[in-house]
Amino acid sequence: MNRILAVAQNTFKEAIRNKVLYALLFFAVALIAASLAVAKLSLGNELRVITDLGLAAVSLFSVVIAVFIGVNLVYKELERKTIYQLLSKPLRRHEFIAGRYLGTVATMALLMAFMILFFVGMILLQNGTVRAALCKALWLSFVEVSVISAVALFFSSFSSPFLSGLFTLLAFATGRLTPQIHQLLDQFEQGIGVSLVRVFVATLPDCHLFTVSGAVVGNQWMSIHGQFVTWRYVAQATAYGLLYSLVVLVLAALIFRRRDLV
Repeated sequence: MNRILAVAQNTFKEAIRNKVLYALLFFAVALIAASLAVAKLSLGNELRVITDLGLAAVSLFSVVIAVFIGVNLVYKELERKTIYQLLSKPLRRHEFIAGRYLGTVATMALLMAFMILFFVGMILLQNGTVRAALCKALWLSFVEVSVISAVALFFSSFSSPFLSGLFTLLAFATGRLTPQIHQLLDQFEQGIGVSLVRVFVATLPDCHLFTVSGAVVGNQWMSIHGQFVTWRYVAQATAYGLLYSLVVLVLAALIFRRRDLV
């Protein structure tokens, strides 16, 4: 466990020194701030607009940052040849993968906390309140980012950063559109082709579980401005995210263990 934590700490330090990371963070904060200008055009719905745009900005940029960090975790070590020094020590490959993941999640927790504090400050500036629904939505966003970090690390264990980023973003986009994809498949004649597509979609992360505001859950319309999911739903979605991340990390460790680094 100490070895995993050491890798996680090193990953965290590397990530926060990355200048590109701060550029992405700046754009995220800028977009949240820009919601104030857009809200002025909403004719009385300023707080609603700021909340919706701010939540979308936190979610989107957090995913982008997680992908950027995740796809470079293994590749950088291979490119700089430092992976050989690490693995020559009493450090197993699955411990390296686990440490990298924990370091990424810790980095994302810090960056998201910064964005959320700025976001909440914008809401309070408009004399708004932080409702339980918003807290649930932000937590689900963090769980989604944790899942995407695991997926990015999985692809980076055997592919280049460009392909890893492309595959991760496609998995993320497909996961967000899972209900629409199933509705589309229902319109086709059911056969082995459609069944294979359903199985493929089922292997991807169900990211729509984490973005329930503005969606139908249990035949009910959910919104952070009105009726929202229960804490039980949040717990179930969190459990799914943890389990999915664990499975993906195990697969990443198995692939990385068999990878020839010579």
